[in-house]
Amino acid sequence: MTERPSIRDFAATVRSNVARVIVGKAEAVDLLLVALLCGGHALIEDVPGVGKTMLARALAISLGLGFRRLQCTPDLMPNDVLGVSVYNPRDASFVFQPGPIFSNILLADEINRATPRTQSALLEAMGEGQVTVDGTTRVLQRPFLVLATQNPVEFEGTFPLPEAQLDRFFIEVALGYPTPEEEAQMLRVLAGVHPIETLTAVVDGQVLLELQRAVWSVHVDDLLRDYIIRLANTTRTHPDLVLGASPRATLALFRATQAFAALHGRDYALPDDVKRLAHPIWRHRLLVRPESALRGRTAAALLDSVLAEVDVGIEN
Repeated sequence: MTERPSIRDFAATVRSNVARVIVGKAEAVDLLLVALLCGGHALIEDVPGVGKTMLARALAISLGLGFRRLQCTPDLMPNDVLGVSVYNPRDASFVFQPGPIFSNILLADEINRATPRTQSALLEAMGEGQVTVDGTTRVLQRPFLVLATQNPVEFEGTFPLPEAQLDRFFIEVALGYPTPEEEAQMLRVLAGVHPIETLTAVVDGQVLLELQRAVWSVHVDDLLRDYIIRLANTTRTHPDLVLGASPRATLALFRATQAFAALHGRDYALPDDVKRLAHPIWRHRLLVRPESALRGRTAAALLDSVLAEVDVGIEN
């Protein structure tokens, strides 16, 4: 029986392989690995052309997991995501043809271009790991991860994600533009055959299920738990926020802190882990009051003020 790799070694192997395709985005890869280790889903929000789709493909290939890409458009129907029952005239029965959601990693590209009806088709899958079609509930493959992308600077023909669906996303990842040095390296790497064409699996993705269970063993001190709860309560009573961190968001930050510690070879979490992950875990869940937004307040800036206001209560 093959010995299970440590979470740190597992992450290092995947990170190194993805770096053959995506240059200078180790931090983004780490955040996606945190989502995977916690059984969560990721929203990748950034401008076109920075490698969102390529990152998802490289991650899926590196893990050796099933990958499907779904291009979201206004005419996309729920059955295009979930699947449909097709009539078989031979035996006069209906046969279910599974949709792209029946894969380990589903890339929902430009998710905000899909209508609310189609967006909601993802909710059960993301929350329960199952879908219901024609009255029959079908369990999805495990591990299961939805990677959704959206363009934050283009709004024509889009349908903003409602708060209930945003809260389903475990983490929000932004790639950003590469530095001049990284862009120069990218041009060298992409000379000739694109590296994605020769990329192969470097780990057994199914071991993720074991690693997900192992994450629970990372120790989080009671004082650190209390710190996370005080942060959440502060966002809920903040005068500039209509919507603060939900209990689901509190649990997400707690789990992410455990996974992040494990990625770095620790069996205990630190306050710095909480501070580092508060933005990608909570930023997209906070809703700023309209009058505060008109004054230039943003969820990111308000979260910074909350982190500065709430005392850790223990030494780093």
